Amino acid sequence: MAATKDPRPCSIADALAVVGEKYSLLVLREVCLGNGRFDQLVRNTGAPRDILATRLRRLVDAGILVKRVYSERPQRFEYRPTQAGLELEPVLMTLKEWGDRHVRKGADLPMAVEHSCGNELVPVVTCRACGDPVRHEDLTAHPQAPGWTVTGPAAA
Repeated sequence: MAATKDPRPCSIADALAVVGEKYSLLVLREVCLGNGRFDQLVRNTGAPRDILATRLRRLVDAGILVKRVYSERPQRFEYRPTQAGLELEPVLMTLKEWGDRHVRKGADLPMAVEHSCGNELVPVVTCRACGDPVRHEDLTAHPQAPGWTVTGPAAA
C-alpha cells in the first residue's frame, strides 16, 4: 500500500516531530540528570558535536530546554529542562523500564532510579479518573479528527 499524502492526524506524530530525532531523548535524559553542559552532553550521548548543536537548538526552540550562561569568559552555556521538558521525564522512565525488560531482559542494567519513597522506580501508567493501570484490552480509541475512523480515512 502506498504512503498517503495526508497521514492520520496524531499527537504521537506531533510529539515525535519535536523529540523523535536521534539523540533528542538522550539529550533530555542527560539534562534531567543534571548534565547540561555541551561537553557533558557530547560525552554522555555519543552525539557528534554538530548534530548535538542542532538538537539543542531545536529543543530550546520547542520550549523543552532553556539555555543559560554559566561562564562569561569564555562564554559558555548549559541547558536545563523547562516545565515541558520535566513533563517528558516520566516518558523517559517508561522507555527505560521497557528497555530493561524487553531489550536488556533484566541483565546488566546500566542504571536504577530511586523514587523519593526509597524504592526503585517502576513506572506504571494509570488512568487519572479511576487510578487503574492502563492495559491494552481496556482502551477504546475515538478518533476526533474530521474524516478519520479507527481504521483510517472515512470513505469520501
